[in-house]
Amino acid sequence: MKQLQIAVGIIRNPQGEIFITQRAADAHMANKWEFPGGKIEAGESPEQALIRELQEETGIAAQKAELFETLEYQFPDRHISLWFYLVEQWEGEPWGKEGQPGRWVAQHQLIADEFPPANEPVIQKLLNA
Repeated sequence: MKQLQIAVGIIRNPQGEIFITQRAADAHMANKWEFPGGKIEAGESPEQALIRELQEETGIAAQKAELFETLEYQFPDRHISLWFYLVEQWEGEPWGKEGQPGRWVAQHQLIADEFPPANEPVIQKLLNA
Protein backbone atom coordinates (compact mmCIF):
# COMPACT_ATOMS: atom_id res chain seq x y z
CA MET A 1 0.00 0.00 0.00
CA LYS A 2 1.22 3.48 -0.86
CA GLN A 3 2.36 5.66 2.05
CA LEU A 4 2.33 9.37 1.27
CA GLN A 5 3.58 12.29 3.35
CA ILE A 6 1.98 15.58 2.26
CA ALA A 7 2.66 19.19 3.25
CA VAL A 8 -0.31 21.52 2.74
CA GLY A 9 -0.57 25.31 2.82
CA ILE A 10 -3.66 27.16 4.04
CA ILE A 11 -2.85 30.51 2.40
CA ARG A 12 -4.91 33.14 4.23
CA ASN A 13 -4.92 36.85 3.34
CA PRO A 14 -5.63 39.74 5.76
CA GLN A 15 -9.30 39.77 4.63
CA GLY A 16 -9.75 36.22 5.95
CA GLU A 17 -9.91 34.64 2.50
CA ILE A 18 -8.14 31.38 1.70
CA PHE A 19 -6.55 30.53 -1.66
CA ILE A 20 -7.63 27.12 -2.98
CA THR A 21 -6.85 25.28 -6.21
CA GLN A 22 -8.66 22.58 -8.17
CA ARG A 23 -7.20 19.11 -8.67
CA ALA A 24 -6.60 17.95 -12.22
CA ALA A 25 -9.24 15.84 -13.95
CA ASP A 26 -6.77 12.93 -14.19
CA ALA A 27 -5.51 13.15 -10.58
CA HIS A 28 -6.53 11.16 -7.50
CA MET A 29 -9.67 12.90 -6.11
CA ALA A 30 -10.11 14.55 -9.53
CA ASN A 31 -11.69 18.02 -9.76
CA LYS A 32 -11.94 18.46 -5.99
CA TRP A 33 -10.81 21.77 -4.51
CA GLU A 34 -7.77 21.65 -2.26
CA PHE A 35 -5.31 23.67 -0.26
CA PRO A 36 -2.08 23.79 -2.33
CA GLY A 37 0.76 21.50 -1.35
CA GLY A 38 2.33 18.19 -2.20
CA LYS A 39 4.55 15.27 -1.37
CA ILE A 40 7.39 15.60 1.11
CA GLU A 41 10.56 14.38 -0.64
CA ALA A 42 13.28 12.28 1.00
CA GLY A 43 15.44 14.43 3.25
CA GLU A 44 12.92 17.29 3.40
CA SER A 45 11.12 18.51 6.50
CA PRO A 46 7.36 19.13 6.12
CA GLU A 47 8.04 22.88 6.25
CA GLN A 48 10.73 22.70 3.55
CA ALA A 49 8.36 20.69 1.34
CA LEU A 50 5.60 23.23 1.95
CA ILE A 51 7.80 26.15 0.85
CA ARG A 52 8.96 24.27 -2.28
CA GLU A 53 5.46 23.07 -3.21
CA LEU A 54 3.85 26.50 -2.76
CA GLN A 55 6.55 28.02 -5.00
CA GLU A 56 5.99 25.31 -7.65
CA GLU A 57 2.17 25.33 -7.54
CA THR A 58 1.22 28.93 -6.75
CA GLY A 59 4.35 30.99 -7.40
CA ILE A 60 4.55 32.43 -3.88
CA ALA A 61 7.48 32.43 -1.46
CA ALA A 62 6.05 31.54 1.94
CA GLN A 63 7.78 33.57 4.64
CA LYS A 64 6.02 32.28 7.74
CA ALA A 65 4.15 29.01 8.19
CA GLU A 66 2.57 27.83 11.43
CA LEU A 67 1.60 24.20 11.90
CA PHE A 68 -2.21 24.20 12.06
CA GLU A 69 -3.07 20.47 12.14
CA THR A 70 -1.60 17.06 11.39
CA LEU A 71 -3.72 14.07 10.52
CA GLU A 72 -3.66 10.59 9.04
CA TYR A 73 -6.12 9.39 6.43
CA GLN A 74 -6.68 5.92 5.02
CA PHE A 75 -7.91 5.47 1.44
CA PRO A 76 -8.52 1.94 0.06
CA ASP A 77 -5.24 2.12 -1.91
CA ARG A 78 -3.09 4.54 0.11
CA HIS A 79 -2.32 5.90 3.55
CA ILE A 80 -1.55 9.61 3.78
CA SER A 81 -0.02 11.69 6.53
CA LEU A 82 -0.87 15.38 6.21
CA TRP A 83 0.81 18.44 7.70
CA PHE A 84 -1.42 21.51 7.34
CA TYR A 85 0.31 24.89 7.74
CA LEU A 86 -1.33 28.28 8.07
CA VAL A 87 0.53 30.65 5.74
CA GLU A 88 -0.24 34.32 6.36
CA GLN A 89 3.00 35.94 5.15
CA TRP A 90 4.38 35.45 1.65
CA GLU A 91 5.87 37.25 -1.34
CA GLY A 92 4.07 37.30 -4.68
CA GLU A 93 0.44 36.76 -5.61
CA PRO A 94 -0.77 33.13 -5.65
CA TRP A 95 -2.05 31.74 -8.95
CA GLY A 96 -2.42 28.35 -10.61
CA LYS A 97 1.16 28.07 -11.86
CA GLU A 98 0.63 24.51 -13.17
CA GLY A 99 -2.49 25.51 -15.12
CA GLN A 100 -4.90 24.56 -12.35
CA PRO A 101 -7.84 26.85 -11.52
CA GLY A 102 -7.39 28.81 -8.32
CA ARG A 103 -9.62 31.19 -6.35
CA TRP A 104 -9.95 33.04 -3.07
CA VAL A 105 -12.81 31.98 -0.82
CA ALA A 106 -13.90 33.48 2.51
CA GLN A 107 -12.79 31.19 5.34
CA HIS A 108 -16.36 30.84 6.66
CA GLN A 109 -17.59 29.85 3.17
CA LEU A 110 -15.40 26.76 2.78
CA ILE A 111 -17.52 23.70 1.90
CA ALA A 112 -16.04 20.41 3.10
CA ASP A 113 -17.87 18.36 0.41
CA GLU A 114 -15.92 20.21 -2.31
CA PHE A 115 -12.60 18.92 -0.89
CA PRO A 116 -11.07 15.45 -0.55
CA PRO A 117 -12.47 13.77 2.60
CA ALA A 118 -9.11 13.96 4.42
CA ASN A 119 -9.55 17.75 4.56
CA GLU A 120 -12.85 17.69 6.46
CA PRO A 121 -11.45 17.95 10.03
CA VAL A 122 -9.28 20.91 8.99
CA ILE A 123 -12.16 22.68 7.25
CA GLN A 124 -14.33 22.18 10.34
CA LYS A 125 -11.57 23.67 12.49
CA LEU A 126 -11.32 26.67 10.12
CA LEU A 127 -15.11 27.14 10.10
CA ASN A 128 -15.16 27.10 13.90
CA ALA A 129 -12.15 29.40 14.32
